[in-house]
Amino acid sequence: MITTFCHHFGYHLRPSAPAPPILRLRTPAVIADTHKLLSSMMSSGDNTMSPTDIDEDEPQVKESVIRLMTRLAMQYNAVNLSQGFPNEPPPRKVKLALAQAVLSGKDDGLLQKNHCDITEQELTDSLINLLTKESSEDDTVTDELNQYSPPMGRADARKAVSEYYSRLYNYNVSEDHITLTLGATEAVATALRTVGRPGDKVVIFEPFHELYSSQCEIFYLNPVYVTLKPNKEKNEWDYDTDELKDAIKGAKAIILNTPHNPTGKVFDQNELKQVVDLCLEQEDCYIITDEIYEHMTYPDDNGNQRKHLLIPEVFPEAAHRTLVCNSLGKSASATGWRLGWCLHPPALSSLYRGVHDQLVAMAPHPMQYASLAYLNLPTEYFRETLSSRYINRIRKLADALKSIGFGVILPEGSYYLFVDFESVKELKGLSPTDAAMYLLQEVGVASVPGDNFYGKSEEGKKYLRFAACRSDTDIDNAIVRLKEKLHPVMM
Repeated sequence: MITTFCHHFGYHLRPSAPAPPILRLRTPAVIADTHKLLSSMMSSGDNTMSPTDIDEDEPQVKESVIRLMTRLAMQYNAVNLSQGFPNEPPPRKVKLALAQAVLSGKDDGLLQKNHCDITEQELTDSLINLLTKESSEDDTVTDELNQYSPPMGRADARKAVSEYYSRLYNYNVSEDHITLTLGATEAVATALRTVGRPGDKVVIFEPFHELYSSQCEIFYLNPVYVTLKPNKEKNEWDYDTDELKDAIKGAKAIILNTPHNPTGKVFDQNELKQVVDLCLEQEDCYIITDEIYEHMTYPDDNGNQRKHLLIPEVFPEAAHRTLVCNSLGKSASATGWRLGWCLHPPALSSLYRGVHDQLVAMAPHPMQYASLAYLNLPTEYFRETLSSRYINRIRKLADALKSIGFGVILPEGSYYLFVDFESVKELKGLSPTDAAMYLLQEVGVASVPGDNFYGKSEEGKKYLRFAACRSDTDIDNAIVRLKEKLHPVMM
């Protein structure tokens, strides 16, 4: 598999004598070429361009390094703490609703009429009835839910999104200004293409998820970065206000991910107000939010629960300039469903939906139907379950990393640890790629090189990212491996 993988990217492994698969993975040639591949994907050039360059330069887009690390984790039998997806199932009712959609193929009103009142047993009984029907009966059924939906998404699912925001944020938005998307990834991409034109400037806080800069490249937009830096006195990540002011001058959009990946920063009301005010000072600058970790916020040092703030609700004056992108992937532990949405200003709805239609046609129809069960889960699931699910895993992994020399700032939200490895004996002096490969090959734990999250600053050269969303068993296994193989630098 790894040979095919490397060939796919144009790297050819040197011939070696046949060996059992597990040994072949460890041959120096394969390790060298794998490292070469990762280094190539991590190399960064000039991320800026001028409009005159557009016809001459190809977009500098590469496959995701994060997803590459997941594949390498599988090859090396490492504990995968690289890619941020849970390995626990979605809520049972949500899974049953998906099965109901696929097996019935029709909208029988089961979810719409009952919403959250329908029980798991009722869904189970319905499925048993479907499974015990004569197969010949399927030939007479008119299937709807396994076929195309309207491009913008089912009306009932969009209404459920609207009611979700009304219930959780006291924010009213019409389903006419909601589009169901192929995950938050497509929601952000469509937002960028809706508001941006080739050569337009887009402000991004770094470190950032790699998709933001890549999507800017795809659409010939010019990413400009504002660097979040660790404030060790406050044990948080801050940015320079003047740097943000300079960056946003003349910008067409700013991408705001909060709670933040990879630092875990939750932007507070004062910071959001500053972003809003600066955008509104510009003639035509939009705020594109990525809110997939909205319910994963944690208490501060005084025990006060942090809260995610919805910009168009808290700052209604900015609603006409804000596109809210979200997904059920992380909160429902259903990252493979690729079901997201965007709340877009009325003036942009037609264009946004046109771009979405031509890019992907629609979000998966059975998942749209099943989202009715997810969006109507009890409020406690969003307010309590998700805010507490990962906190103990984050803390025990953080404690373990600190004990072997990593510099750790506990996240305020999301479920990542973005850590400084300079004081780990075995990693000191290594590049992030070398450090990540060492952990992969010698320790058996997969992480992501820190400079993968930067476009301008050299800050990333001392960081690795660990995802603490995996099961307790995986976290515990990783901790054992890390403590056995790594040690702090002796002062």
